[in-house]
Amino acid sequence: MSTQLDQAWELAKQRFAAAGVDAEKALQQLDRLPVSMHCWQGDDVVGFENPEGALTGGIQATGNYPGKARTAAELRADLEQAMSLIPGPKRLNLHAIYLESATPVERDEIKPEHFANWVNWAKAQKLGLDFNPTCFSHPLSADGFTLSHPDDKIRQFWIDHCKASRRISAYFGEQLGTPSVMNIWIPDGMKDITVDRLAPRQRLLAALDEIISEKLNPAHHIDAVESKLFGIGAESYTVGSSEFYMGYATSRQTALCLDAGHFHPTEVISDKISAAMLYVPRLLLHVSRPVRWDSDHVVLLDDETQAIASEIVRNNLFDRVHIGLDFFDASINRIAAWVIGTRNMKKALLRALLEPTAKLRQLELEGDYTARLALLEEQKSLPWQAVWERYCQQHDTPADASWLTTVRHYENDVLRQR
Repeated sequence: MSTQLDQAWELAKQRFAAAGVDAEKALQQLDRLPVSMHCWQGDDVVGFENPEGALTGGIQATGNYPGKARTAAELRADLEQAMSLIPGPKRLNLHAIYLESATPVERDEIKPEHFANWVNWAKAQKLGLDFNPTCFSHPLSADGFTLSHPDDKIRQFWIDHCKASRRISAYFGEQLGTPSVMNIWIPDGMKDITVDRLAPRQRLLAALDEIISEKLNPAHHIDAVESKLFGIGAESYTVGSSEFYMGYATSRQTALCLDAGHFHPTEVISDKISAAMLYVPRLLLHVSRPVRWDSDHVVLLDDETQAIASEIVRNNLFDRVHIGLDFFDASINRIAAWVIGTRNMKKALLRALLEPTAKLRQLELEGDYTARLALLEEQKSLPWQAVWERYCQQHDTPADASWLTTVRHYENDVLRQR
């Protein structure tokens, strides 16, 4: 099999060279684009603060596939299994509810020490960590408001939670030598007709300003803010709308998070990347697959995933765009979901890197749209799969669907024993 893959790789290099693309260079570039895997796929967004707690804030994990992680140790073991089947650089994205403590800790009192095991594990795995405050699934978020809450004490609780989260994020960056991107998303909104839409946004603006007032080293920590169109229980009004956070990120020069499922069904985030990059220093992309709404299905190698990857590569945004995944499917094997989604994101990035972008841009500039379309379509048929297989070889991961056999063995030996 190795000989066949080598032969396919040599032929693929020649085919891409004829099209003006250096396949070797594409693989080198791919190693500059880590994908941040999301811890919450492994346990259906439950965390370890209160494993019996119900999800709130418009979040639902559907399905009851056996074997979800019940402890941080189990989750880390599952992540290691998934990561061993995914080639290239990776990161891990943690939520605050994934802390580890022998005694209960309120969210406004979380500290770096509660994530020390995660940091030690990340060092051993040679991973960077990203972070998120958890502003949902809590008694003080039960009425649908957190950072925009009209009650000063409740709002301050969430402000202090986000402040504590920033310090944890900075701790990650300092310990691991790579900046942690900390993303703030809140579920705040109303189910029905809303009379005063301004006051909650004024409170949110002031709360965010207080949260980011402490200056942290950008080499360790990056602030990001994330909008949403609506959520269950917030169908009529979402405080943190796209317009709100675009204005906030632009005026405060934070990173802006674009989530693939957080816009109207006919909107796509790939078209927003180049516009947003004119005004904000960085983007965080939450790559997901919405099906009619923000349902967070496993990422496919579909047109929008490819378009997102192409925008990053075509505009040379390697150092300004952070790629994270955000889906949680409990109807299928959770480790397989990680592997499928992450490999697809990386495949899309590779395909983008194998595009003759300079030639296409020149044709576009010259107004030769016929040749532009012809080349775009023809390059889809070039043997990018052989280049992907070479990449998997280089990183000692399965090049084809044989990874599923490993997942099945793990399921039988580990997951079904839980």
